[in-house]
Amino acid sequence: MLPVEHTIVPHAIHDQQLVAFAPDAVVREVVDAMAKRRFGAVPVVEDGKLVGIFTERDVLVRVVAARKDPETTRLAEVMTANPDTVKSSDAVLHALELMNQHGYRHLPVVDGGRLIGVVSIRDLYRSVKEQMDSDILLLAETLIQG
Repeated sequence: MLPVEHTIVPHAIHDQQLVAFAPDAVVREVVDAMAKRRFGAVPVVEDGKLVGIFTERDVLVRVVAARKDPETTRLAEVMTANPDTVKSSDAVLHALELMNQHGYRHLPVVDGGRLIGVVSIRDLYRSVKEQMDSDILLLAETLIQG
């Protein structure tokens, strides 16, 4: 039996509670929600469509280092607009390669224009480790059975 290649959904993310913000949300509100929920990134959605992603790196570089006031700065000013995305059916390794090439730690997952969730490097690592463990067990069984 050949191993099943892991896909973003359900192997890397499943049952994810999606939290998204509008572009006119104030940075302080969004950062508070990110800290409370321990999210490293949140999607930015307008009229049901993904328009950006706001990440920990955006907070550091585009808000703190740029000396912007988080109480008055809107997400639209500091988010990463039109981010790259992956589909839920994409291979976990494809998402990892995309992250590696561009230095991302989070990618929105979009199917047919509908936001499904956000996959993190941690989610992908866990899935790859599970895949490797499964492959090793399968190989051991094959060797034992001759």
